[in-house]
Amino acid sequence: MKKNELVTGIVEYVDFPNKGLVKVDDTTFCTVKNVLPGQKVVLRVKKIRKGKGEGQLMEVLEKAPNEIEPACPHFGSCGGCTYLGLCYEDQLALKEKQIKKLLDGVLCQPGSSSADYVWEGIRRSPVNEEYRNKMEFTFGDEVKDGPLALGMHKRGSFYDIVSVKNCRIVDEDYRIILDSTIKFFEDKDLPFFHRLSHEGYLRHLLVRKAKYTGQILLAIVTTSQKDFDMNEYKDMLLGLDIKGNFESIEHIINDSLADVVKADEINILYGRDYIEDKILGLDFKISTFSFFQTNTLSAEVLYSAAREYIGDSGDDAVVYDLYSGTGTIAQLMAPVAKKVIGVEIVEEAVEAAKENAKLNGLHNCEFIAGDVLKVLDDIEEKPDFIILDPPRDGIHPKALGKIIGYGIDKLIYISCKPTSLVRDLEEFLRAGYVVTRACCVDQFPGTSHTETVVLLSKGVVDKDNFRKVKVDFSLEDMDLTELRGKATYAQVKEYILNEFGLKVSSLYIAQVKKKCGIETGENHNLPKSEDARQPQVTPEKEEAIMKAFRHFGVI
Repeated sequence: MKKNELVTGIVEYVDFPNKGLVKVDDTTFCTVKNVLPGQKVVLRVKKIRKGKGEGQLMEVLEKAPNEIEPACPHFGSCGGCTYLGLCYEDQLALKEKQIKKLLDGVLCQPGSSSADYVWEGIRRSPVNEEYRNKMEFTFGDEVKDGPLALGMHKRGSFYDIVSVKNCRIVDEDYRIILDSTIKFFEDKDLPFFHRLSHEGYLRHLLVRKAKYTGQILLAIVTTSQKDFDMNEYKDMLLGLDIKGNFESIEHIINDSLADVVKADEINILYGRDYIEDKILGLDFKISTFSFFQTNTLSAEVLYSAAREYIGDSGDDAVVYDLYSGTGTIAQLMAPVAKKVIGVEIVEEAVEAAKENAKLNGLHNCEFIAGDVLKVLDDIEEKPDFIILDPPRDGIHPKALGKIIGYGIDKLIYISCKPTSLVRDLEEFLRAGYVVTRACCVDQFPGTSHTETVVLLSKGVVDKDNFRKVKVDFSLEDMDLTELRGKATYAQVKEYILNEFGLKVSSLYIAQVKKKCGIETGENHNLPKSEDARQPQVTPEKEEAIMKAFRHFGVI
């Protein structure tokens, strides 16, 4: 295998994020993007590192056995979606396998106390089409000097734009607005902003539509290089036959060189500067640059999973919601906590969080604008529980050190990028934390992305080998002989897992045995002091163990 050589092979598997391994022959492998497991492909070798090639997909010779015809006509040219060639069930299976593989690579090393963590699979999005509540479209052209286009970046290209008039991840209102906007500005003969020359006028179109209220916020983003009256565009929009209703139309001036939606100046052309929507019964005001999960219905699944993992934090608990955005999680926690403190670096999001808390009648939420790394030093109240929902790059190493330094018993980490998550988890493992539960939630059907939720509990670290995380003491290996000749600990565990979906430890079984007056074998791993702390069996698991005892005739 040589650089620029064309090679043919079968895609063995696809790892996150969208990284397929192609088997060329028994000894030759090459990685390539935008493929599906089972496809026979032709690729061009671009690099060779440590005997493994990195290639560019040239052609799919044979489809994967489970591949289907994508519903979207833009699939393959648009860079927005990746897995539309799979039915939704197969998308979920592929994503779950990818996330589980990443987590197991860190948590299931020999000697790791996280190796028996409970993996709860992937939770599906309630809808897998027309789910997005926000889109940022870019002005440009599909080919050099071609007609005006408005849509998404072409797959693999920084410059070319694909007009996605039939995009399937947004609803019909988005498609009508997109098509009408292209036609409007084609007639005005206004140039788009060229990313190389930094000349031009039209830059982006941002559209947000609330799932529950149908309210629409639209922002047309331009440079200041031309003087154009956007009121004519506003009037055109207000005359569209759409199901939703415009609550905000804005003209944003952005003269920065970066290809991002930002504002040097915001002019309100119509209405107000926000829309309103709901998540799990809470009301939220959403402005142009507010962070709000882009799949509202799946966000409810995500936050329900997080709330389930949190459990009963206690009415006197102080909860930190770090990287809090517009304060969704903080407000969900407020009714069952003494106080919730949210920290978010985007000031506009913090102001929105404060407004949202007032809107929902929550008075025990405090939101602080600033970098988590710096803000933590200034907060006097120490946390009893921490929820982490960082940006894609994960947590700054120094901030992570401060978070770990609180030494609290439980944390929840919500991640939109699992590779960042597993990197940060290694630091938690070094500090003695153990992952006890994990799941993923499909926030982005059709794409390679998903959200992951992890529950961490505190242990004590073995500093000689951070992979070997241990607790104060362990009864896991105690008395594995039969329970009065009726069942082994392993059989009791298996029965409870199959019947009730619960995972119980030997320690919990031993505690219930003791309550029942059943003698347990000698355990040399018992704590030295009588008042040493140990985890206690929960009522739910105690009831399940009792039922197992009855099933096996132990009691």
